[in-house]
Amino acid sequence: MKTYKIAVIAGDGVGPEVLAEGIKVLNKVAELDGTFAFEFTHFPWGCEYYLETGKMMDDDGIEQLKKFDAIYLGAVGAPGVPDHISLWDLLLRIRHDFDEYINVRPVKLLDGAPCPLAGCKKGDIDMIVIRENSEGEYAGAGAWLYKDQPNEVVLQTGVFSRKGTERVIRYAYELARREGKSLTSISKGNALNYSMVFWDQIFAEVGKEYPDVETHSLLVDAASMFFVKNPQRFEIVVTSNLFGDILTDLGAAISGGMGLAAGANLNPERKFPSMFEPIHGSAPDIAGQKKANPLASVWSASQMLDFFGHEDWGAKLIDVIETVMREAKVLTPDMGGTAHTDEVGDEVVRVPRRWPLNAILSETPILNTGAPRVVPVPRLLFHAGGAQGREGHCAAGDRQKNTVILG
Repeated sequence: MKTYKIAVIAGDGVGPEVLAEGIKVLNKVAELDGTFAFEFTHFPWGCEYYLETGKMMDDDGIEQLKKFDAIYLGAVGAPGVPDHISLWDLLLRIRHDFDEYINVRPVKLLDGAPCPLAGCKKGDIDMIVIRENSEGEYAGAGAWLYKDQPNEVVLQTGVFSRKGTERVIRYAYELARREGKSLTSISKGNALNYSMVFWDQIFAEVGKEYPDVETHSLLVDAASMFFVKNPQRFEIVVTSNLFGDILTDLGAAISGGMGLAAGANLNPERKFPSMFEPIHGSAPDIAGQKKANPLASVWSASQMLDFFGHEDWGAKLIDVIETVMREAKVLTPDMGGTAHTDEVGDEVVRVPRRWPLNAILSETPILNTGAPRVVPVPRLLFHAGGAQGREGHCAAGDRQKNTVILG
């Protein structure tokens, strides 16, 4: 059995509360599947750790994390600790040192999710934003000159290397080709006459290798408007670090709110661990009150499963999130409910046991060979009374093999 070693940095505020539910869900998925397991190791790093030690993480923290398959991050930030310290000394340090140069943010309106845009329904907002995650405006380059003097000057320098720009754009092209979707590049070449002109140039150069991919280029101000007025036009989006940071929060606002916003920080070569996180922040105003929405942490768990090659389970978790929202029986206050954080997590792990067998079989390609057909079925389908569904049955022996014989 494959065991995935996960480093857990629950962090601050509501981070520990929502991550506990994500871990609960991952353990349930592993239990139902039966072919893999998770081993979680918890680290106490964050703002509370900083207030106690003067450090956001151990001096050898990066070295400690190298042995893990992935990092599961809750939230970072607390009153009394400057944001630039909590961000740069933990989150950005991990992203940079582990070369997590791809940030993947799904912006997808699920059935049952609230949407502030009139007339928008499921399917109208369905995009993936690929954000450059290692350099650009967040490279940390610059200078602070003549501090506290009348002629004080601050320089914040964006760093756009050919390697860094090309690899994120190529990743987006590959994704668009694989998914059969259009690709939109978002920049600001009319005003940022070095960095964004360079970005546009690389986008066009790489695009010559992908003549089959439909492409569009937009200025970031126009793109912001279209995110609101016509989100249907976006499928795969690629953009810089700063623009991606801003646009994905706008995307969260139009597709259910920050309580559903998840992000993956990927090292595609898998030389280092990738990091998965709900991106809603630490929300210290509601910490400890069991009001935090854990569905973003479940969505980020889905991204982790996708990354490990369990795309079927990743997709099923999105189905579960959608079911929980559509039924609207167990939701946190931000989504109009009264449930506690842990109650939503409990509901998420209960939902799979209600899935009908034929709903799974409808997604499983079956070759018509004339012979009895054997298809794999996840263990979650089997209750004490056996598998349910009009089109199949499962004998005791078949149950152990996770198969249903049709014929």
